[in-house]
Amino acid sequence: MIPLYHDFSDARVLVFGGGSVGARKARRFAREAGVVVVSPAFDDRFDDPELASVDRVRAAPEPADAADWVDRFDPALVVAATDDGDLNRAVDAAARDHGALINRTDQSGGRDVDSVVVPATVRDDTVSVAISTGGKSPALARYLRQQIEHEIEHAGAMAELTSALRTDLKTAGYAATDRREAVRSVVRSSSVWKALHTGTPNPEKEAARVMAVEHDDNEGASR
Repeated sequence: MIPLYHDFSDARVLVFGGGSVGARKARRFAREAGVVVVSPAFDDRFDDPELASVDRVRAAPEPADAADWVDRFDPALVVAATDDGDLNRAVDAAARDHGALINRTDQSGGRDVDSVVVPATVRDDTVSVAISTGGKSPALARYLRQQIEHEIEHAGAMAELTSALRTDLKTAGYAATDRREAVRSVVRSSSVWKALHTGTPNPEKEAARVMAVEHDDNEGASR
């Protein structure tokens, strides 16, 4: 499997199953997509304010009705998260026939074409790291996510800072090679990371200082 990021803005995700797994999947997509969950009953986790935007449809679909449910909501992704294997298989087939991606929570290991694995994700603003074991070990993915959370703290702020620096350097007429070296020096600077963490000194000023030092070092090396 090849990991990709997919933009679900203005798309719909259809989840079959209102248990704890269905709630976790719904929460995962609710920040970006329109989420509909179909289930005869819903776990208490669905009362979480984070899931307020999720549409809950109280119904007990039969395997023979799966295609009708998928056609009704026209989803970009279908999640089969019920404890009924026959229904999950029917939902899988219906999603493929409809041209939607399918995520089955009762499968692990090898996946068919159009199947997706929803990875454990670590976020810091615009920066995200996705971790997947190919569905083989969700526990390991969660553990690795916890380990990485601290490592990317303030990465979102660094992304914003270096994006602005790249724009400024390009506007100032710096060559592409010089821009890359300057931004790389900022990303690798422990003093800039510390400034982002503490606010002292000003991160922008510290980044400028680091780039100036990098520039002087390069100039000296070229002489």
